[in-house]
Amino acid sequence: MTPGSTGLSARRDAAVLIVDDAPDSLSALRTQMVEQGYQTFVASSGERALELARRVHPDLILLDIVMPGMDGFETCRQLKAHPVTQRIPVIFMSARTATDDVVAGFDLGAVDYIGKPLRMPEVCARVRTQLSIRASAETQHEQAERLRTIVNNMAEGLLIIEANGRIQFTNPACDQYLGYGPEELAGRYISDLLNPLVAHEYLEYFSRYAANPETAHSHGTREVIIRHKLGKSVCMDLTLTPMFLRQPLFIGLLHDITHHKLSEDALQRAAMVDPLTKIANRRHFDSFLEKEWQRATRTGAPLSLVVLDVDHFKLYNDTLGHAAGDVCLQQVAQAIAAHALRGTDLAARYGGEEFVLLFAETDANAAAALAESVRAHIETLQLPHPRSPTSPWITVSIGVATMTPRQNDRIESLFVAADRAMYAAKEEGRNRVRTTPG
Repeated sequence: MTPGSTGLSARRDAAVLIVDDAPDSLSALRTQMVEQGYQTFVASSGERALELARRVHPDLILLDIVMPGMDGFETCRQLKAHPVTQRIPVIFMSARTATDDVVAGFDLGAVDYIGKPLRMPEVCARVRTQLSIRASAETQHEQAERLRTIVNNMAEGLLIIEANGRIQFTNPACDQYLGYGPEELAGRYISDLLNPLVAHEYLEYFSRYAANPETAHSHGTREVIIRHKLGKSVCMDLTLTPMFLRQPLFIGLLHDITHHKLSEDALQRAAMVDPLTKIANRRHFDSFLEKEWQRATRTGAPLSLVVLDVDHFKLYNDTLGHAAGDVCLQQVAQAIAAHALRGTDLAARYGGEEFVLLFAETDANAAAALAESVRAHIETLQLPHPRSPTSPWITVSIGVATMTPRQNDRIESLFVAADRAMYAAKEEGRNRVRTTPG
């Protein structure tokens, strides 16, 4: 599998989750999906299906309706109610083909409904069709989401201004800079924010551009004093750029030029460390990964992510107590950090008993060797785990994913690939490394 591919191919890189309590049906479907080249996951209950779907993010779910306990309808209802799984297409499979049942399935958000007994060529065709539809929809959705995420997470404030000076849109950074709530500035005018002389100068510029769009040029960057909602003055750099769509618009970028206090910098540094294990925390790791991802996109170098989970850690806490669990996590964290030796490597506690390692400029083979070294190191610590069904010692299950990021790839795809590999390591008995090649 190539986790760095753009979009979703109907026959490559697609993951299918099959949910059916009948072993024969489950086995036959699994065989068909594997033969079609899909990565295949199976569940025999609605509860297990929800757990797997939230963990591995399948691209399609084949869902039986009649199951003991939670039936397919309720499983679908919960899938559609959860933000992580609500966009995954669901195909119902059932011998219940009465109109009311079929309508109920579609009303719950299913994209198709296949009657039993199943005709495997038909199932494969419908799966291909839905994966193709999802590929197209996901591409458009991802483009919109990518743009929305960029705008909403920009450090600079962004305004979209109409030719008459009316503010059409502001991003969260702009609202925060100026003390306003979401959408509170929309509909106001720049004259509400700027000195009257400065506002008049900008309005004249807007008017000239609206009359002759072909002669437009960027207004450049200038320092301005903007009125905060509370009445105080805020010193900002403002850059204005024209943009003509159905009407002349202007993109304004605000940059805070107020210097941060040294104490605030110290607090930021402290906020980058996990207080228990003293290695990087999730916030620091996410920021570090974003920088390395952008660098790898520019250089074309491979980027490898290692995800580790301490095996049977709840049993460890239940047996030896949370104080012992804390000490265990500290020792595991130090063992993991010992393998992040370069400035482009980072080990972090990502949450609970889950840790991550990032290796920049590291291909799949090298990453797998490093992951195996980490696994062996932790096992040789010989931290006793009296109730573990895997080993008398603390062990970890490890997933490894490698990508060479391209411009339109998403960081999330690297995490999903590593998570799937770690899940496979656990399914195969734990205390092992599974890789997804780059």
